[in-house]
Amino acid sequence: MKNVSILLKTAAILWIVWGLVHILAGVMTMKGVLTNDISASISGIADAVDPESLQMEYPSAAGAIIGQHGFNLFWIGLVTFICAFFIWKGNKNAIFLAAITGGLADLGYFLFLDLGGYVNFMPGTVMTLVSSLAILTSFYAHYKAKK
Repeated sequence: MKNVSILLKTAAILWIVWGLVHILAGVMTMKGVLTNDISASISGIADAVDPESLQMEYPSAAGAIIGQHGFNLFWIGLVTFICAFFIWKGNKNAIFLAAITGGLADLGYFLFLDLGGYVNFMPGTVMTLVSSLAILTSFYAHYKAKK
């Protein structure tokens, strides 16, 4: 059981890091929209793209969409961050909620931004690897504990 505890604590720490990064990304993205600097928000997300190519006047609707994306980053980060403390104690529901919330968010990121070549390896792709490792570690611990 000690190995299971170590695995759960490792997964929890990974989710804490992942959650904090996404909370910060959400705040920074919303800040750009609220200060009417949509270009900065988009450049912050698509960090492998030349920022000069993203400098333009965006329609208000585009700002609203980017703002919604920032809000989603924020709440997804917050949910996984909170789940981490329950995962630390082995809560099955938290393991699955973090996996669904963070995992699906990163799946979309991987499919549309990573595979599209719009982001740098650090921090984006690294965070996808962190969430994948957190999911695998917590699932392994959960199923190992059930035996």
